[in-house]
Amino acid sequence: MATAIAFLRGINVGGKMKLPMKDLVESLEGIGIRGAVTCLQSGNVAFRCSKVQSAELARRISSAVMSHNNIQPQIVVASIQEVEHAVAFNPYPDARHDHKSLHLWFLAEVPENPDLDALEKLKSGSEQFTLHRKIFYLYAPDGIGQSRLASNVEKHLGVTATARNWRTVTKILQMAWDLV
Repeated sequence: MATAIAFLRGINVGGKMKLPMKDLVESLEGIGIRGAVTCLQSGNVAFRCSKVQSAELARRISSAVMSHNNIQPQIVVASIQEVEHAVAFNPYPDARHDHKSLHLWFLAEVPENPDLDALEKLKSGSEQFTLHRKIFYLYAPDGIGQSRLASNVEKHLGVTATARNWRTVTKILQMAWDLV
């Protein structure tokens, strides 16, 4: 059995796309995934499955949530190994201690033609970013609330993406390890 993590985009943010985590677990059970555990109320879920085929799992989970809750979130699925690699690769190790300054965008696929020049032009003086495989790292010591770069990542990478701060990534990774 493989361990996977699904990151649901835009769930329970600002009162939109409300999805109780209990309902998310029930949706997963409806497609044969048992023993899923959720992290926070923002659509982070770890589970065991026969094998991780990210795109197919994302479609199946999204359809199940639609059937169960009448919302269809975009979902990025990663294997536990992919998330472990994302944490280990962290190009901004000093930012680990300030979980609000480091964000990781999990990408549905490796971008074919990312416009990194456009992102470079959008960044503020304190922001730094790195694209590595299916992970986009943003170190934003002044926060991402007003970041023009943060709000344009998906557009300029050209792939579905969803972001989590460092603390959330390490917390969901620990939950996934506990399933192994």
